[in-house]
Amino acid sequence: MSNVPGGVAAFLLHAKSQPKAWYEGQPLMVIPDQQKDSWKIIIGIPLSAKAGEHKIKVRVDEMTTIYHFNIDNKEYKAQYLTIKNKRKVDPNQQDLDRINKELKRIKRAKAFWSENQQPPLVFKLPVTGRFSSPFGLKRFFNNKPRNPHTGLDITSPTGTPISAAASGTVINTGAYFFNGKTVFIDHGQGLVTMYCHMSEIGVNEGDQVLEGETIGKVGSTGRVTGPHLHWSVILNNTMVDPLLFVTK
Repeated sequence: MSNVPGGVAAFLLHAKSQPKAWYEGQPLMVIPDQQKDSWKIIIGIPLSAKAGEHKIKVRVDEMTTIYHFNIDNKEYKAQYLTIKNKRKVDPNQQDLDRINKELKRIKRAKAFWSENQQPPLVFKLPVTGRFSSPFGLKRFFNNKPRNPHTGLDITSPTGTPISAAASGTVINTGAYFFNGKTVFIDHGQGLVTMYCHMSEIGVNEGDQVLEGETIGKVGSTGRVTGPHLHWSVILNNTMVDPLLFVTK
């Protein structure tokens, strides 16, 4: 766990019945702890979160209580990239219309929620390769500031198989302006993984996939400088550092 922007915090609560919890209006993952009548509340922290005291709302049966936790500061490095296709940096009006339509589908996938009492908290890397861009970088495309990097980029040759980081259900596939060919997999209780820039998508929405099962191939679709997989982990509708879920 890592109580920093882009990190994941855990909160232990003792209660006889399973609580429900929210942070910044988003429902939180709540899983049984090893101790009897104890629960772990798992909180994804946005990159935009400020250091200091934050609060979550917890309801047990009919009683609602506010609890507090602290977020520490973290500074992420800057990265400057040159994008040859200038429309991927400064889209025209037609591009913007497409982006806005796609954004609605992408937002629904990121906010997806399904009940699963045992969501996976340990992932397998979806592809082997060099980590070319870590999570959280302050991004500059053609010297213009853009949103921070909300995933892990893994460089691998075009056509390299991409596998599901954990078992789950495919909830969204598409060919998007920035993300290229993309797959979203739901793992339960607001935990979703996203795989971008594929050359081929090998699954369909609604498919049940197992950890390690091939879901597509590495490519360079969307806004890229070369073939790689952009892999994101989303928790309570918040992009968090994927490596927090990967065993060393």
